[in-house]
Amino acid sequence: MKDKSVLVTGAGGFIASHLVERLVTEGAKVRAFVRYNSRGDVGLLRLLPGEVFSQLEIVAGDLRDVEAVRSAMKNVDTVFHLGALIAIPYSYVHPREVIETNVMGTLNVLMAARELGTPRVVHTSTSEVYGTAQYVPIDERHPLQGQSPYSASKIGADRIAESFYRSFNVPVVTIRPFNTYGPRQSARAVIPTIISQVLTRDEVKLGSLDPMRDFTFVADTVAGFLRAASADRALGEEINLGNDNTIRIGDLVEKIFGMIGKSPKVLTDTQRIRPDKSEVLKLWASNHKAKELIGWEPLISLDEGLRRTIEWISAHLDLYQPDRYMV
Repeated sequence: MKDKSVLVTGAGGFIASHLVERLVTEGAKVRAFVRYNSRGDVGLLRLLPGEVFSQLEIVAGDLRDVEAVRSAMKNVDTVFHLGALIAIPYSYVHPREVIETNVMGTLNVLMAARELGTPRVVHTSTSEVYGTAQYVPIDERHPLQGQSPYSASKIGADRIAESFYRSFNVPVVTIRPFNTYGPRQSARAVIPTIISQVLTRDEVKLGSLDPMRDFTFVADTVAGFLRAASADRALGEEINLGNDNTIRIGDLVEKIFGMIGKSPKVLTDTQRIRPDKSEVLKLWASNHKAKELIGWEPLISLDEGLRRTIEWISAHLDLYQPDRYMV
């Protein structure tokens, strides 16, 4: 990516902030699109090293604003579209905002790419579009199931991306990360929720322990995005990024307890339990297509990734509120 001009939407988010950091270190010229607020809050970009942050061109706006998106996309070689509202519980409360942001925001990116002739768009999907696995490992031919307003919004966004490739030859690749984790992730996600509580409490409040997830360390996910940006065979494709493995949340809890060296009591918090027909019970990625089309496979084991994440959260506990359920 050296000397390439790139735009990252949702740049203040978890995966995007790591992607931005990697792009800058590789010599890219990075424009970071963040959602405007009057506080000038740039999200997790504020945690980047000063020598990285100082090289960013930060643009504030809203993905739902056609003009803001088009302006941000001018004169860039690659758009990494990660901007979205991602919290499933939040989508139960505010489905309209989630759908407008995720669907119309993606439409605005694709329309601008078509108009401006953007050479490459890497669109971000999610493993949640598959719903509970009908077979495992889940490959890209697996049926899509809208088990939450969030997952439905991402299915819509993915299909719009597909339509712009097929109808208008917009050079888009859809990357479908499974459960990414690592430093800087908020307690909205299960791994930081567990770790931050274990480090500070004698009790850990969680929802269901039965769902199974395929976890990928954030550095591996970022590597997949970079490969998708340059692999011509990936154009028009949807590509899973996952470990081709799965672990039950209850077993993950015990693993983290063992790594930290504590055994707090686990309590069921009813507000964290999702509606029966909405909870995705099993995710397990096939990454065969990623290996074949973009030469990607994960390099960091779950144990090593958890070690790095525990170390980072331990040093940044001031960023977490372990007593509060983060929607």
